[in-house]
Amino acid sequence: MSAAPTLAGQRRRTWLGLGIAALVDLLPAGVLAGNPPPLMLANVYHQGIPLADYWVSEKMDGTRGYWDGKRLWTRGGEEVFAPGWFTSGWPARPMDGELWAGRGQFQKSVSIVRQQKPDDTAWRGMRFMVFDLPAQPGTFTERLAVLNGLLAQPDSTWARPVAQSKVETHAELMEMMHTTVRNGGEGLVLHRGASRYQAGRNDDLLKVKPFEDADARVVGYTGGHGKYAGLTGALEVESPEGQRFRIGSGLTDAMRKSPPAIGSWINYRYRGHTDSGLPRFATYLRERPDLN
Repeated sequence: MSAAPTLAGQRRRTWLGLGIAALVDLLPAGVLAGNPPPLMLANVYHQGIPLADYWVSEKMDGTRGYWDGKRLWTRGGEEVFAPGWFTSGWPARPMDGELWAGRGQFQKSVSIVRQQKPDDTAWRGMRFMVFDLPAQPGTFTERLAVLNGLLAQPDSTWARPVAQSKVETHAELMEMMHTTVRNGGEGLVLHRGASRYQAGRNDDLLKVKPFEDADARVVGYTGGHGKYAGLTGALEVESPEGQRFRIGSGLTDAMRKSPPAIGSWINYRYRGHTDSGLPRFATYLRERPDLN
């Protein structure tokens, strides 16, 4: 006799079997706890993409946030305990965005978002930069018009729409990206105007950065040699696709003494892939506690 399905398994099948718009209408606020919301995820831009089909915005270097109409959640399905005044007056419909503390303030945003007891002073430096309405029907261009109208109200002080624009050529896109990075930004995002909101990673959403980066989970360590004898030589990591490899570059001496915990997630940069599909010249960038 087969075992009864677990609640977690039932929820996973529900996410997969329903469109997000229908699902959000069915689930009460709070059901996301411990279950990552089904968000759109970005692929990497490459030259040749028909840019006329896309909107362009700055890639906000913050913590992904999902507003279910009543409460805030992280990409990993953890509740965000923002002050009541921060979310007061927000639309009673799902919004997808970035909890952002400003350019170059990723670690600050993560620290604030993870607080169990919100610090009013810290939260006044945060904004929820909204770039989509997951349950809104229609194309992204149509959803964008609705989004801009929703957050044009006086009550939307802390939730703001991400500015979107158009470019015509790859050279123009690269100039915009380099200008954004010179001014402290992380890069750009392309969003296909004709796309419907669908969970998962696809070419409807593309990231444009001066280097390639990805996330991986720490699964072990290797010992160091020479001046690093007795310390961590490299992190053994596993990608979401199940590939295992090592990252030693980018680790500080302090991290080699106390490396990221096994099971935690990190972000790394790389330059292309080997013939076997592994990232080339992988270099540690930072921890990703928002994904843990």
